[in-house]
Amino acid sequence: MAMLEYNEIKERKYIVFENEPYEVLTSHVFRKQQRKPVNAAKLRNLLTGRIVEHSFHVSDKAEEADISKREVKYLYTNKGEFWFSEIKDASKRFELPEAMVGDAGKWLKANTIVDALIFDDGKSDDGTIIGLKLPIKMDLKVTEAHPAVKGNTAQGGSKMVKLESGADLQVPMFIKEGDVIRVNTETGEYADRIGGANF
Repeated sequence: MAMLEYNEIKERKYIVFENEPYEVLTSHVFRKQQRKPVNAAKLRNLLTGRIVEHSFHVSDKAEEADISKREVKYLYTNKGEFWFSEIKDASKRFELPEAMVGDAGKWLKANTIVDALIFDDGKSDDGTIIGLKLPIKMDLKVTEAHPAVKGNTAQGGSKMVKLESGADLQVPMFIKEGDVIRVNTETGEYADRIGGANF
């Protein structure tokens, strides 16, 4: 298993910290006066969702977590539980709690294929599912949109719409109900209009 030096513990890396898998959210290497440099990192526990801050010193190393991906199909949500199935066997269903799905839940619609992140903890053959990785760009239909109101453009010309996944999103004024828009799932922002009734 690869070991990361203190300054290699960066955004988007997965590490084992206190025997559990964490995602590195932010990292900042800096030097205090005459002392050795420190990497101040913010980490998210992939099992619990808890966020911790930790400073890694020059002598510290972190084990890179053994994370693999497996495609799964999103089915539906019920009372905060997100249900999925295996791609090859629809009868093999499992649920993930809302805390684990996190922001990704806003963009999920029925039958979406996403990557489940698997942490190989060495305890089970299949490993443990610790989260989801969505495509960076996803296309979603606008299910509710108020028509643009004249004189409203002074506010920068954006409005709130509802998407088929249930998420609310700030979009340009010209977006209408029935349009299909592209969303950047990493930033949670509108990216483009790619289709619609009058496209």
